[in-house]
Amino acid sequence: MSAEASLLTQPPAGCLFELVLLVSEAAVDDVSDAMVALDALSVSVEDADAMTDAETAMFGEPGMPPPKEGWQRSRLVALFPTDAAAREAARLLSAQDFFEGCAVQGVRAVLEQDWVRLTQSQFEPVEITPSFWIVPSWHEPPAAAQQVIRLDPGLAFGTGTHPTTRMCLRWIAQHGPVGPHVLDYGCGSGILAIGAAKFGAREIVAVDIDPAAVESTQLNAEANNAILSAGLPDRARGEHDLVLANILATPLKVLAPLLCSHVRAGGHLVLAGILARQAEELIEAYAPWVTLQVSDEEDGWILMTAVKA
Repeated sequence: MSAEASLLTQPPAGCLFELVLLVSEAAVDDVSDAMVALDALSVSVEDADAMTDAETAMFGEPGMPPPKEGWQRSRLVALFPTDAAAREAARLLSAQDFFEGCAVQGVRAVLEQDWVRLTQSQFEPVEITPSFWIVPSWHEPPAAAQQVIRLDPGLAFGTGTHPTTRMCLRWIAQHGPVGPHVLDYGCGSGILAIGAAKFGAREIVAVDIDPAAVESTQLNAEANNAILSAGLPDRARGEHDLVLANILATPLKVLAPLLCSHVRAGGHLVLAGILARQAEELIEAYAPWVTLQVSDEEDGWILMTAVKA
């Protein structure tokens, strides 16, 4: 099929257009960058062999780059506002050296409302406990929900779909309120800070090294009527009744003295982003200040907690 081939005949009005490409693993990064440079509205990459015997699983840790940019045979889909823009992108791309070994599979129309609906359908309400749910704005809360966090997917990590986030929120629901003063270190979307507010915390500080995460936290807090102070890490001061950190094992080890210094005597430390095989490393790293224990486990991830003496 040539770069000018199409998967449609007469596109209906009000459409967006998807350029569908078959891309080698080595070319995924260059092709993705090229699509962004050509003003694609979005770019997605999936396993071209999905649902076949050749399908390959790919796993990564939250907030970190994927282990590889793509699969051995990746299907890359770039969304454009017009058919002409999609076809021109295909023409320009086919002339590039890095596109060798790749192929244009065609251009197809997608009704704009269908595209929005498809995107939204990928994010259903997430159950934390039978009475505590994370619910996107386009869904009604489940009938059993007594506590709800309204959260839509965004740039910052933390939508409730990952086991590390669910375990932290589950701990908050089961133990809250643990005291009025809470620090969410590495707040991402602000979901843990908002969860703490839902379960009784009144003075909440949420910090992150990423300004986009700080902005996301502020917007999500407003949407949930949660009062908190969000900012960069230098805003974290003093001692708190609860310190939450859902990051990754390596930075958690480095942050051990800092995080422990923010926990008051008798206060709780809750850590996530840790694989089960990393438990002993964390226990050893935090031993000078607190005694960590595994409090929850899900899909190979663990939640570690401690009470400061």
